[in-house]
Amino acid sequence: MSFQMTTSRFAQSLGVLDAELRARFVDAAAQAGQSGDAVPEIALGPARDPAHGDFATAAALAAGKLWKRNPLEIAQRVAGAGIANMPGVSAIEAKAPGFINLRMTSTYWAGVVREALEQGAAYGRSDALANTGPILLEFVSANPTGPLNVVQGRSSSLGATLAAMLRFAGATVHTETYVNDAGTQLDLLADSVYARYATSFGNETPMPEDGYKGEDIVEVATALRERDGDRWLKAPEQERRSAIGEFARDTIVAQQRADLEAFGVTFDRWTFESSMHAAGKVDAAVDWLLQHGVAFEKDGAVWLRSTEFGDDKDRVLRRSDGRPTYLAPDAAYHRDKFERGNRYLIDIFGPDHHGYVTRLKAIAAALGHAGMLEVLIAQQVTLKRGGETMAMSKRAGQVVTLREVVDEVGKDAARFFFINRAPESQLVFDLALAVEQSSNNPVYYVQYGHARIASILRKAQETGRVALLERARAGSDVDRLEHPLEIALIRRLADYGRTVSEAARARAPHRLAEYARDVATDFHSFYTECVVLGDDEALSSARLSLALASKTVLASALDLLGVSAPERM
Repeated sequence: MSFQMTTSRFAQSLGVLDAELRARFVDAAAQAGQSGDAVPEIALGPARDPAHGDFATAAALAAGKLWKRNPLEIAQRVAGAGIANMPGVSAIEAKAPGFINLRMTSTYWAGVVREALEQGAAYGRSDALANTGPILLEFVSANPTGPLNVVQGRSSSLGATLAAMLRFAGATVHTETYVNDAGTQLDLLADSVYARYATSFGNETPMPEDGYKGEDIVEVATALRERDGDRWLKAPEQERRSAIGEFARDTIVAQQRADLEAFGVTFDRWTFESSMHAAGKVDAAVDWLLQHGVAFEKDGAVWLRSTEFGDDKDRVLRRSDGRPTYLAPDAAYHRDKFERGNRYLIDIFGPDHHGYVTRLKAIAAALGHAGMLEVLIAQQVTLKRGGETMAMSKRAGQVVTLREVVDEVGKDAARFFFINRAPESQLVFDLALAVEQSSNNPVYYVQYGHARIASILRKAQETGRVALLERARAGSDVDRLEHPLEIALIRRLADYGRTVSEAARARAPHRLAEYARDVATDFHSFYTECVVLGDDEALSSARLSLALASKTVLASALDLLGVSAPERM
C-alpha cells in the first residue's frame, strides 16, 4: 500500500519518505532513458530483518526489470543521495540484489509512542480503504434447519473480524446474513418435526428418509406441541407442512440469532429467501436478465448465458414448468444487494460451495457488475477432543454446534481459534489447548500480555507513583527509549495501522491474530529484560509510556478480533 493513504502523523511521515524515494527514482529513470511513468510503486514497508534496517523497499528490483538495468546499481544511485529531505532517517543504504534500507532515529520512534498515547483507541485507524465504496459483506447464511455448526462459527468469526478491520481502515461496510427458507429443505424440516411431534402423541410416524434427526428437532416438536396441542395431527398435509415449517424456521432462526449474539456477532440486516419470492423479486430478476439479453429461452425453460461470463456451461434459471431453480433467488438477492447502493459485494461461504463461485460471479457480471463480487471460502473445521474427531453430519444428528464449543472453551477462545488460520486453509481446533492457561494457548498469551501491563500500572498506582504515571501518560520522557528491545517493540506498534489495512485488503483476518501474538511476544521480551518501575524516574516514565502504548494496541487488536482485553488474569 502507499503510506500516503493513511492519516496518522507516523503514516504521513512515511508518506514523505515514500515521495522522496519516488522523486529519486524519477531522476534515476531519466538517467536510464526512461520516463517518469516507468517508475514502479515504492511500497516502503517494514524491513524483514531489523539487522538490515527499519524500513525497506524492493522498488529497484522492479525498476531493474522494467529498465533492463542492474537493480543494485539503481538502488545505489537512489541511496547515494543520502538522507537529505528524509526526516527521521539516520541512514540509507543499498543492499544486493537491489534493496534500499532505511534506519530511523530514536526521535522518530519516540514520536510513534507519543502518537499512540495521544490517539488512544483511534491509533492505527486510517482512510486506506475509504475509496472502496460501500461494501456489503454477507456471511454465515445458514439453512434454518438446526443449530449453527463449527464451520458456520468459523465463517461468523471471519466475517465479523473482516468487517471490523475494513471499517478500521476507512471502508463503509454493511453486514448481512441470508436465510435459505424456501424450497425442499424447509419441507423436509417440517416433515422431520412432524414425525417427532406426532410420535409424541403415540402416533408412531417414521422420519423422512433424509430427515433431520438431531435433538434440536425434538425440542422444536416439543415446543410446537406446547403451543398448539394436537391441532396438526388431522390437519391437511399442505396446511400442516406450511405451518410447521414456518414455526420450525422461526424457532431455529431465533436460536441461531441468540447463539451469534452470544458469540459477539450481529448483522445490520437479516434477509429471508421467502421474502424475495413474496415480493416478486425472483421473477423480476429472471425477467430483467431476459430483457437485457443475458438470459434466453430454450425448451420452455429460461437459461442464463453464464458461459459468456466465465462459467463452463449455461445454467437454468426457470424450469419449463415455471418453477425457479436455486440460481434464480440468488440472482434476485444479488441484484437486490446492488440496487440498495452497495458498490462491492463479499460473500463468505462454507467448503461445500466451491463449485458455486463461478456461477455466482457470472450472475454478478450478467447483472452489469463484473468484478464487483468476491467469494471467500471458509474451509472445513476439524474438532479434536481427547484425540477423537467429532462428527459433522446434521441429518445424522451428530453435529457439534457452535453453542457447544462456546460453552466449552468460552467466546474469546472460540473467536480467536476460528480465525487463527487463513480462511482457505483447513482448521484443526484443539479444544484442550483452547482452555489451557499457558503460553502455548495463543489467545491466553495475548490476553495475558494486556493483563500484565494492567498489573504494572496498578503496581505504580499502589506504590504511590502517581506523578510517574502522569508523566508516562503524557509521553514526557519517551526520548529515553533506546534499548534494542524497546525499539523492536515500538517498531511492532508502529506497524499496527498498516497491518490492519493490508490484512483487510487481503481478506486475511488471521494476519491480525498473528500480529497480536507478535506484539505480546515483543512486550514479554521487553518486560523480561528492561526494568519498568526502577529507580531512574525518567527511564521508568519512558518505559511506562511504552507499556501504555502496547496496552492500547493490544486492546484495539483484540477488539477487532472480537476478544476481550482483561485487566486481570
